[in-house]
Amino acid sequence: MKKYTNKIFSKLLIIFIFAFVYSNQIHAKSSLEINENDFVIGISDAPVTIIEYASLSCSHCASFHLKTLPSVVSEYVETGKVKFVFRDFPFNFPALLGSMVLRCVPNDIRYDYTQALYKLQSQWVNRENAKTSKELYKIMQSGGMTKEEYDNCIGNSEVEKEILDQVMTVQGEFNIRSTPSFLINGKLIEGNKPFSDFKKIIDNLLKE
Repeated sequence: MKKYTNKIFSKLLIIFIFAFVYSNQIHAKSSLEINENDFVIGISDAPVTIIEYASLSCSHCASFHLKTLPSVVSEYVETGKVKFVFRDFPFNFPALLGSMVLRCVPNDIRYDYTQALYKLQSQWVNRENAKTSKELYKIMQSGGMTKEEYDNCIGNSEVEKEILDQVMTVQGEFNIRSTPSFLINGKLIEGNKPFSDFKKIIDNLLKE
């Protein structure tokens, strides 16, 4: 486990350094494009698209997900006005591990699992990588995930590469430096904001 976690952390560090150095590089594929691997809630033709970049170990991201996102979902997503896209922007090993595990959860319950990981953040996010993995597995096990399934999730190099490539792409295009950050119809909004701020932005876009 130690060798594996060090390998992931090294890759994560390299990807951020690379993204910083080449932050002005033009990428062939825009971060604004929704792809088949994105986790999306809401109807496909909603007039407003919110793309969130978040780190599962980030306390500000947890605050947004637990205090603000439910209101955005009930008022705008469930009424067909907003399409919300969840994307990973892991800042450390626990966040990357959590992101990889969520990729193994069926989409119809993935939102609930995401919210649960934010709610239980203090239980599984730890400075010790081995403890993080152990506590995260306990949470996933309670939902029915087997040890074999869990190990396959965190050992999937293709998923790991996809997450880190996505980080590099948005860094190069929008130079995101903090989480949560949002692309709302293509405009970058950084940091955790109260629901009133999102409401103002969304309502203004709906009037256009």
